[in-house]
Amino acid sequence: MNTVHNHSMRHDQSPPIAPPQPKSVTRGRGATLNIAGRFESRKSEWFDDGWGEDELNEQLNKKPKTVIHIETAKSIISRNNSPDIRFDQSVNPYRGCEHGCIYCYARPSHSYLNLSPGIDFETQLFAKTNAAELLQREINKRGYVPSAINLGANTDPYQPIERTHRITRGLIEVLAAANHPLTIVTKNALICRDVDLLAPLAEKKLVQVYISISQLDNELTRILEPRASAPANRMRAVQTLSDAGIPTCVLVAPIIPFINDEYLERVLEAAKAHGAVAASYTIIRLPFELKELFKDWLHTHFPDRAEHVMNRIRDMKHGKENVSAFGERMRGSGIYADLIRQRFRKNCARLGLSASNIPALDHTQFSPVSVSTPQISLF
Repeated sequence: MNTVHNHSMRHDQSPPIAPPQPKSVTRGRGATLNIAGRFESRKSEWFDDGWGEDELNEQLNKKPKTVIHIETAKSIISRNNSPDIRFDQSVNPYRGCEHGCIYCYARPSHSYLNLSPGIDFETQLFAKTNAAELLQREINKRGYVPSAINLGANTDPYQPIERTHRITRGLIEVLAAANHPLTIVTKNALICRDVDLLAPLAEKKLVQVYISISQLDNELTRILEPRASAPANRMRAVQTLSDAGIPTCVLVAPIIPFINDEYLERVLEAAKAHGAVAASYTIIRLPFELKELFKDWLHTHFPDRAEHVMNRIRDMKHGKENVSAFGERMRGSGIYADLIRQRFRKNCARLGLSASNIPALDHTQFSPVSVSTPQISLF
């Protein structure tokens, strides 16, 4: 991984705004565009004025580097009240995600940083290096009521930079010391590194893991989820976690019509064979700028079926390209959504992949760890 570290970033700073790059297909990157975010006051576009062909070709051939900004966060626990999500607390150790999944609903969040939800989301990453310290402080507050904390609600806590920054591991260590329940969502086999922490938590019914596997084709993964673990490696991670006694669920997510929907049954069967105890799924969501990014990706990689895919997505969204209503945004509605739902339920019943197989998390063991703070003597 080719990375550049920027240690001068603070929570109130943003990197310089660069003009969007011309459309290109870069190996190892998901987005084909670097469109301006919706909050930017200026927008730059490339055009051919008859003089810039060499410059345009140079830009097209450039491979964007991964830049890691060190962020000093002010708070670390995010809270939500969405009925579509099983947790009401989450911690995101990173902003941006190098996995580069084109369908990622978190891409538009980079607009708040005056960065593009496109290539910038995959290359301009922010590491919250004080995350463990903040988490310790927040769960130690008087009156704090423990509720499962999810790692990976927005961006993947085990994306490649976790290998060196180890922020996620630090968060788990804080939660483990306090017997605090947690859940983890990832599509990276790097999670197996932390089995030594997760297995003891599982014995106390304090952890659940969800591995996202949207399909089983390596070539499709290369353009759909370019820097995530290969599907076979994710399945091996399911086996490793399950063998260690860690309750593991497979997420077939997101399902994209005519792109990966054919793999639904095969993913569920492989999940069962590798020790998963339950499964879930979601339908693709296209909030804000993600619509433009996804449609360009479709026309670039699947021009023969791009309109067919979008028409089917609209069929599940009341004729729109996205709906935000609770209950529908994750599963869709209409004939095609009902068909996916029936296929999923039928196969889960056949394979015994039931949510009831996941042990409920125990919140009664929580015990804050006192942290001594040096005080200045009065005398």
